[in-house]
Amino acid sequence: MAFQGFTPEAGTFLWELSFHNERPWFLAHREEFEAVLNRPFRALCAETLRRMDGLYPERAFEAHVSRIYRDARRLFGRGPYKDNLWFTIFESSQHNEGPAFWFEFGRSSWSAGVGFWDASPSMMEAFRRQIDANPARFERLLDELGPDWKLWGQPYKRPKGERGERIDPWYNRKSISAGLERDLGPEVWDKALPERLTELFTRLLPLFDFFCEAWRAGM
Repeated sequence: MAFQGFTPEAGTFLWELSFHNERPWFLAHREEFEAVLNRPFRALCAETLRRMDGLYPERAFEAHVSRIYRDARRLFGRGPYKDNLWFTIFESSQHNEGPAFWFEFGRSSWSAGVGFWDASPSMMEAFRRQIDANPARFERLLDELGPDWKLWGQPYKRPKGERGERIDPWYNRKSISAGLERDLGPEVWDKALPERLTELFTRLLPLFDFFCEAWRAGM
């Protein structure tokens, strides 16, 4: 199945699922989920991965697509289904454990970027050492990102250091993810979305490599 773009019904389905987060409702709307969300989402992931592989065959990228089901061991009073879907693209040598590119589709917004999730303290320490060794290199990476990026990740209660206004928000987090976040709209209704995601991930490749260096150093 080739990706043809999402439709507004995909976001509507997730909104309705958030209000009817129970198995009978989901089973009654299972085919709607497959048609408006799951099949297009998996097609988007597959086409984006093919494009990344075509540009960077030496990297042996792989992809992982999230499931709509929550882990039954971690419901914490929530319903059994998520109200978003995401996929990650990572190098096969990382076994889906290191930094990755991602795309996420939610009820009213989408986001995409590069993340360094579940990083151990030793990996984040290695990340800070990388910055300390060459702050100018990291600032050049930030220059390439431009001003329209959002930064995610839990900050340390006690900062690990002060490296200036630009670097400190990155330096003092337990994990890091950077990307774009947009309302659902024409960008994701367009069948050219895989091409645009590939362009985005290519732009983020130097930051991805920086994260990977820290990941390997901290293992």
